[in-house]
Amino acid sequence: MAASSLSGSWVSSLPKQLYMPNSPSISRSNAIPTSTVKAHSKEMHLNEKGFIGRRSALSGIGALTASIFSGSFALAEEIPENFKAFVDFPDGYTYYYPSDWRDFDFRGHDSAFKDRTLPLQNVRVSFKPTDKSDIRDLGPMDEVIFSLVKNIFAAPTQRPTIFDIQERTTNGKNYWTFEYELASPNFSRSAFATIAIGNGRYYTLIVGANERRWSRLRKKLKVVADSFKLLDI
Repeated sequence: MAASSLSGSWVSSLPKQLYMPNSPSISRSNAIPTSTVKAHSKEMHLNEKGFIGRRSALSGIGALTASIFSGSFALAEEIPENFKAFVDFPDGYTYYYPSDWRDFDFRGHDSAFKDRTLPLQNVRVSFKPTDKSDIRDLGPMDEVIFSLVKNIFAAPTQRPTIFDIQERTTNGKNYWTFEYELASPNFSRSAFATIAIGNGRYYTLIVGANERRWSRLRKKLKVVADSFKLLDI
């Protein structure tokens, strides 16, 4: 798998639609841009046992507001309009979330935000210890993500489909972001996930929504997925 030669650039090395074994074709009628966002929900029943579940409070040194974030880090890019920045210095990560979302406790996750009126639209971050130093140490990108979605994210009654996988390299750190759908007989959800390794931890960000709202929210929510970055601790 070829790495990107440009810091912060995206490399899409796989077809736009990738299907899990025994999964029928599901088409996306809308074009798939590479610079937008999405949220995720409790309906996915993720089996993420082993992830560290301590959540940093949105006050004090653990997590800072967007204004402190921009002042402290002197970001080259501005925080997008209608987004805020979440920064967790002790746990070593940061990301953007929609400014009208509110924080909440999501069991087994370190931080989480959800829509004020539609709580199934949300973003959450978890991490667990690892002896790996880079996401590429886990193995081939497509194989790792297929296994993650099928065996960890999807419940036994859900049919998983992966639509796109991308690699991003920012400040020497590699990130894998992918779009997927979990379909049940009566309900389907779509999400973006970004995974990365650093600080002796394997980080996972998931942001998604139910399938009927996905086409309206997709661009907004991919901003969240693409914004995830690790901090050195």
